[in-house]
This record gives sequence, structure tokens and C-alpha cells, in this order.
Amino acid sequence: MNNDRIQQLIRFVQEEPDEPFNVYALAMEFLNGRPTEAKTYFDQLLAQFPDYLPTYYHAAALYTDLDERDRAAELYEKGIELARAQNNQKTLLELQRAQQAFDDDDDEW
Repeated sequence: MNNDRIQQLIRFVQEEPDEPFNVYALAMEFLNGRPTEAKTYFDQLLAQFPDYLPTYYHAAALYTDLDERDRAAELYEKGIELARAQNNQKTLLELQRAQQAFDDDDDEW
């Protein structure tokens, strides 16, 4: 995790509050080292920019890692619906595969 990059991304978010990519980039920067902060930014994206499709895959995976499986399942479903609505076949397939792996893992419990 690069603190200089985080500070730069925070400035970008402040300068362009209507640009979802900046919030997404900030969430991704926090993802590996500080998942609680990543979750905060993913939640912000989901609330402010629910049509920003890249959010769903990574947010659902994070919620899975945090053992918040109901929220993860909800995000996979919403992401799949959004990918269909946006006719984004590549992301649809990625989300469906991730959801299948998630469901298969759930079956093992």
C-alpha cells in the first residue's frame, strides 16, 4: 500500500466528487492492507454510484473475506443484474463465475 498514492487519490476524490473511478481506485488501494477502509469506500460507491459496475465483483469478494456472506450474495446478484442491464458480457461472466465459486464454497459449509 502506497501512502503517497492514497493521499493523491483522496485529493482526486475531493476535486472530482462525481467521478466514481477515483473512489474505486481508493477502495482498491486499501483492499490488500486495510480492508475496513476498503469496505468504507466500496459502500460509498454502492450508495453514490450504484451503476458503477466494477464495484460489485471486488466488493462482493471483500464481504466474503470478511465473512459477511449475506451481503456478498446480495452484491453478486445486483452486479449480475447490472451487467445484464448494461449488456456487459465480460463482466457478467466474471460475476457469474465468482458467484458460482461463492455458492460452491457455501455448499461445503
